[in-house]
Amino acid sequence: VQLQASGGGLVQAGDSLRLSCAVSGRTDRARYCLGWFRQAPGKEREFVAAIKWDSSFTYYADSVKGRFTIFRDNAKNTVALQMNSLKPEDTAVYYCAAGPGWAPTLMTGYNYWGQGTLVTVSS
Repeated sequence: VQLQASGGGLVQAGDSLRLSCAVSGRTDRARYCLGWFRQAPGKEREFVAAIKWDSSFTYYADSVKGRFTIFRDNAKNTVALQMNSLKPEDTAVYYCAAGPGWAPTLMTGYNYWGQGTLVTVSS
């Protein structure tokens, strides 16, 4: 499985941004759990949001709940992260990841990672 994240950029506080992750490869992509993590400068990588392979369940970090929405399009093999009401503390490199189970907040639950896309939110 290969993951390609895109959509990052520089925005102002309060703006919106949508990240997209293209999923490709020979594995049955529809059976995977897909998640987004982020890593701010000088900080550890942290969980942001995840969606179950059949879109039946989503899970969010408290810091983004109500502002971010994760959704997937199996037909297009993508998973997106809609980010609204962005804050300067959302500044980070965002990574999409895929894993065969459902342990959404654990990095060890994901065995495939994209290269990351930078989101910068100015105040």
